[in-house]
Amino acid sequence: MRRIYLDYAATTPVDPRVIETMKPYFSKVFGNASSLHRFGQEAKRALEESRYKIAEVISATDSEIIFTSSGTESDNLAIKGIASANKDKGKHIIVSRIEHDAILEPSQWLEKQGFEITYLPVDNYGIVDIHKLENSIRKDTILVSIMHANNEIGTIEPIEEIGKICSKHGVYFHTDAVQTFGKTSIDVNKMDIDLLSASSHKIYGPKGVGMLFVREGVKIEPLLHGGGHESGIRSSTENVAGIVGFSAAAEIAKKEMKKESARQIKLRDYLIKNVLKIENSHLNGHPVNRLPNNTNFWFDFIEGESLVTHLDFYGIAASTGSACSSKSLEPSHVLLAIGLKHEQAHGSLRLTLGKYTTKEDIDYTLTILPKVVNRLREISPFKK
Repeated sequence: MRRIYLDYAATTPVDPRVIETMKPYFSKVFGNASSLHRFGQEAKRALEESRYKIAEVISATDSEIIFTSSGTESDNLAIKGIASANKDKGKHIIVSRIEHDAILEPSQWLEKQGFEITYLPVDNYGIVDIHKLENSIRKDTILVSIMHANNEIGTIEPIEEIGKICSKHGVYFHTDAVQTFGKTSIDVNKMDIDLLSASSHKIYGPKGVGMLFVREGVKIEPLLHGGGHESGIRSSTENVAGIVGFSAAAEIAKKEMKKESARQIKLRDYLIKNVLKIENSHLNGHPVNRLPNNTNFWFDFIEGESLVTHLDFYGIAASTGSACSSKSLEPSHVLLAIGLKHEQAHGSLRLTLGKYTTKEDIDYTLTILPKVVNRLREISPFKK
């Protein structure tokens, strides 16, 4: 059976070049990067070289990169760490309604600790209203966290404008860039970003590695206490092999970004154009200002879970929401936030492309998807 992977927003396969780069750090260069002997210093050298390579991708300095275990940990560190370190200044934080759960759940947890969270609405494309954002900033606001691009619908937010507003008001600005790091151009200085989260496994690197950019001078408290690793911000012996793999993936992504982005946009738009030929189908997210690899649709009269299951039968891997919440029976909070009704949100399908996606893969999908949609509609209790 033909196997086609169209769930690159959930995770990516590790690039063979990345695997080769990582191999020596499992057995030959295996020292603890905190050790003073030669074994440790070899690992330390690899760690710092990796930090430099990661920093280059976002025009940061290497001392501003903190390695973590995941994008989720980075988000938690940003939200909770800023809250803890700056509560003497204020206890007000602003986030959008379409943030990843790694932002929303820590925010809800902080509410229980006495913080006040403003959840900004978005328009029907998923874009934050920057005027509402600026009007929401108060004297006691300490942080704004708006994701660079949404993991479900692919909409890219006006990050540079948001950064300027936060800088103007003296408020820290964090962005979850897990879906954009290595895929679109990011300059933390030009965009006035104070903190930025990213993850290795979204860019063909290994799982279990992430990073948080923390601008020099930003006050932040650690979540983990112990050995004082990562400049005292993230204690835990560093995963050197994983970090080396992350930096190799980032270096490859930076080099290939322009060409690969253009290729994926072409395939993405071809896919969108043809899927929308299916009767009663709709595109979620902005038609232009979206991730190069993201498409998200909803179809009248059917459920996304059934659609994903049937596509899998034909060898096509897709999703009906973010991978982290796809097992939930609740409709996507992102789709509800852009104005979809519960039954419409339940009929969603996310198809995300990657560097191994071919036009032949898309053409095959376009032959199967209409058949599956029509078949499900024939047996749907929702269709009148």
